[in-house]
Amino acid sequence: MNETKGRTAEQRKAQAEALHASIIDQVQQLADSGQWRRFLDFARSFHTYSLNNLLLILAQNPDATMVAGFRQWQAKGRQVRKGEHAIKIFGYSTKKTTSTTHGPGADPEEGAVHYFPVLSVFDISQTDPIDGATVPENPTQPLTGMGDHGLISPLTAHLEATGWTLAREPITHANGYTDPEKHTVTLRRGLAPEQAAKTLLHETAHIQLGHIDNLEQYRHHRGRMEVEAESVAYIVAGLTGMDTSAYSIGYITGWANQDTQLIRETATHVLKAAHTIADYIAS
Repeated sequence: MNETKGRTAEQRKAQAEALHASIIDQVQQLADSGQWRRFLDFARSFHTYSLNNLLLILAQNPDATMVAGFRQWQAKGRQVRKGEHAIKIFGYSTKKTTSTTHGPGADPEEGAVHYFPVLSVFDISQTDPIDGATVPENPTQPLTGMGDHGLISPLTAHLEATGWTLAREPITHANGYTDPEKHTVTLRRGLAPEQAAKTLLHETAHIQLGHIDNLEQYRHHRGRMEVEAESVAYIVAGLTGMDTSAYSIGYITGWANQDTQLIRETATHVLKAAHTIADYIAS
């Protein structure tokens, strides 16, 4: 249910400002708790795979985020569940060899044979914490609610009225993206309605904020622009009665690099865009 309807502009303005202030408080709490830093250290402990192996992983499990071998998971405090199917990738190894092909009495020459054994790895979603082990939780949790809080329909209508097309595709490693050349906003197929609504808010915010008008500027200032777009999404969602903090706060913390000053600096820009999008929804 969309809670923005029936409220005055002044009431929405006051609530939006309170929601923005809550972002700063929650990001600071997450940073002070050390949870974000522990999770980053955990994430960085994973092996970096080649492009070919990344493609193999995504082909077998498009939702994979962190993969490791059976024993590696145990060392990290997690156990692969019984019956889980392994993701097959190629390893790399060398074996030293010696050769005496130059005839009797010749000194042996050392060489190496390169080979690529098939290895089994598992995604974190295929594992469970081992009892007693301390494993940091990802501060950016997907939203799983089955309601969209009345957001998708008015946002879609607004985008279509301004020349944009909404599509759903089986994309990987992103919940959505905006293509300024094709004038298309794409959401990941299969998202829970709540996550889809939040993602559509995020992409609409990028458009409203002018982030996709100059892709070179976006690449150069991506951190600031992602903070702005997710802050707008969090505020507008909050105005409708949807709490996206389980996802948004971790997302903003990461892109802001735990810098609450950046969030303060973007307040005017963020609140203006949030009010504009809230007006689309409330009308």
